[in-house]
Order: sequence, then structure tokens, then C-alpha cells
Amino acid sequence: MGRNGEKNGDSVGKSGDSLRVRLPRALQGRDRAGLQPCSCAVQTLRAMLARAGNDDVVQEVGSAGGWELMEIPERHHDGIALLARAMARLCGPRLPPIVRSLIPVLGSALECQRVTSSAFLAELLNHNVVNDLVLLEPILDALTALEKDSCLLVRVLALRGLGNVASGSPEQIRRHGLQLLASMVNGLDDEDDPKNRLALEAMSSLSRILDHLEERDVRSAVLRVAIRIRPFFDSEHAELRHSSILLFGNLSRFSRADSEVFSEQILNGLVTLLLHLQDPQPDVVKACKFALRMCGPSLGCEGLREMFGNHLREERGLHYGEFVNDAAKFLMRSHPALLSRLISTNLFYFKSPWRELRAAAAMFIGFLVLHMDEEQGQQVDLDQLISALQLLLKDPVPAVRVKVAETLGRLVRLL
Repeated sequence: MGRNGEKNGDSVGKSGDSLRVRLPRALQGRDRAGLQPCSCAVQTLRAMLARAGNDDVVQEVGSAGGWELMEIPERHHDGIALLARAMARLCGPRLPPIVRSLIPVLGSALECQRVTSSAFLAELLNHNVVNDLVLLEPILDALTALEKDSCLLVRVLALRGLGNVASGSPEQIRRHGLQLLASMVNGLDDEDDPKNRLALEAMSSLSRILDHLEERDVRSAVLRVAIRIRPFFDSEHAELRHSSILLFGNLSRFSRADSEVFSEQILNGLVTLLLHLQDPQPDVVKACKFALRMCGPSLGCEGLREMFGNHLREERGLHYGEFVNDAAKFLMRSHPALLSRLISTNLFYFKSPWRELRAAAAMFIGFLVLHMDEEQGQQVDLDQLISALQLLLKDPVPAVRVKVAETLGRLVRLL
């Protein structure tokens, strides 16, 4: 490139001069006004990799659509992740100098550069090669420092990278557990996250690393996280429902050593989990089955534990009516003091946006009524319950009205 980059027809212009690179031959001689800097950079990168003997990297990224993704602003980071994946698999020894060059870029004033570098480094943590090359700790420290970055996407990518350690270097999680846990809990508490993208990433990453931690590692965070994720159980976004419920199930594994710390949260969420077994999204149903299986041992009822363990296996179908009937029976026997809470929580779901949950809530109350004794029946505010059921009897969905009518019929035994 000549000294006056802006006048040299083979240069990229101002941005090209700062990098001292030439355009690929296919682009030389074109009208500069028609060139897109990102597209030029992508094609130059492809040519450079090919010239360096990494045709296999170029081909793998291309097969996954990575080169095209890099040129789409909203998906650029996904394309970069595909590049990092290919390089980690196919040319690991070339990574140390690249990592050393990218870490300082995380502090760049340009947001686009921070996105690119964080996407690349985050994906590297998905592969054990960083451990082999003694790159794990420098990348971990660099990504952890991004939790206050002004760009939401950079913060999301940083958390994704920390979660990737569970895949790339699971044997290192215990050593870095406090660091990883603190970053993910902070991500849950981030106030500049209007669409909960960071919370979603934090929940997904937490679920991944919890399998590799011991109770003493997470004791101080379990209750805080459980309370924080509870509102996501009913999010309008299925991904948030799925991730929060899955994480709740993973957290419950740590409740058994000190059941009083977590048992109240399990009881508070029990009706919600049982109702979401009827969620319209299959992934949410699977998450509920998992969470209830994990919560079962902490409920203080052998009948519920066995029922959840036997009937909520992922591969098994579920006869929901029979299942909820049995759950109501065991709850009335083992936790009679919960009656008012169980009914009020179900009443809340009469206003659910999902018809399946409205019908399930009406059915659940009917089975509670069926299995309560005379003394328990005296605790029920019949006027409030009948009024709520009569209102739900006007639901536009026939299936909901059928369940309401069945429950109204069972109330006769309390009159």
C-alpha cells in the first residue's frame, strides 16, 4: 500500500490505512463508493486464512454460513463465534498470539470491536484447547471484567463465555467457581436489561456450571437466585420460562443439605410448576418435569417424591388429570396448612393468558376440594371461590368452561 492510502486505488481507504492491508484481488479496481467495509474485511480475512494454509477453517465456517453472518450487523457475533469454533478445532496452535491481540481490544472505545473480540473469546472457552494452551485464565479474567461494559451484547457474550467453561474445561469450574457464580448472579441483577437478554444468558450459564459445583460453593447464592428467577416462570417468552424453571430445578439439588433455606421457595413455586406441565411449549413442559423431579425429595412427602420420580420422566406421556388428582390428595395429607396458599395461587392463574393453564387451575382447585376434609373445608372462603369460578365460567374457551363446571359441581360437598 502506498503512503497516501486514500489515493491508492488498491486500498480500503481511511479504515484500510489504519490496518495497512490490501483488498483481495477480486475487489481491486472497483468503485470505492460501492464497497462495504465489513464485507471487504470478511473477504480479506477469508483470503488471509486461505493463504496461510487454513482452507479447512475457511470451508468449515462457510459450510455453517459464518461468512454471511459476519456481514449482518445483528448476527455478526454469531459468525465470529463460528470462526472461533473452527479455529479452536482445526488450528489451535495459532490461537495464543490471536488471543493476546484480542484481549486489549475488549477495552476499545469502539463498540463493534468489543463485540467482535468478546464473541471470539467467548466461543474459545467452549473448547478444551484453551486449557491446553494455558489461555483459560487470561480469557476468564478478561471476560469477567466486562460485566460493567456499556454494551448489552458485550455483557451477554461475556456471560455466555463464562458458561462455556462447563463444556470446554469442566474440570476447572470448581477452581473458578466463585468467580463464575458472582458474574452470573450479577448478570441476573443487571438493571440495564429491558428485554432480559442478560438474565436469560445468566440463567442458562448457571444451569450449565451448577452440575460441576458442590453445595458449599453455592450456599450463599441459592436463595437469592431462586427469588430472583421466580417471576420468569410466567414470562410471555418461552425461553425465559424454560431457562428459569430449569435453573430452579438445578438449584433445588442444593436444598437437601439445609432444607429450610429452600423448602419455602419450593412450596411457593409448586402450583406454578404443576400448572406449567400444561404449558403450550414442549420445552417448558420438559423443564417442569425436571424441576419437579428435583424438588420432590425436599417436599417432605414420600408419595409426592415417588409420583414425581415415576410419572415425570421426560420420555413418558402424562395423564394430567389423574396426576393432579393424586398430587392434590398427597398435598392435603402431608401439607394441610398449605390449603389457602394452594387455592389462592390457582385463583391467580384464572387470569393466565394461556387457556391450558386456566383450565388446569380450575381442575386443580376441584381436586383440592375433593380431597379436603370437613375441617379443611371450613378454612375455604366459599363466596370468593364461587365468585371467581362463576367469572371464569364466561371464558371464551369451551375446554376451560368444562373444567370450571366440574369444579363447581365438587363444591357441593362443602355447602
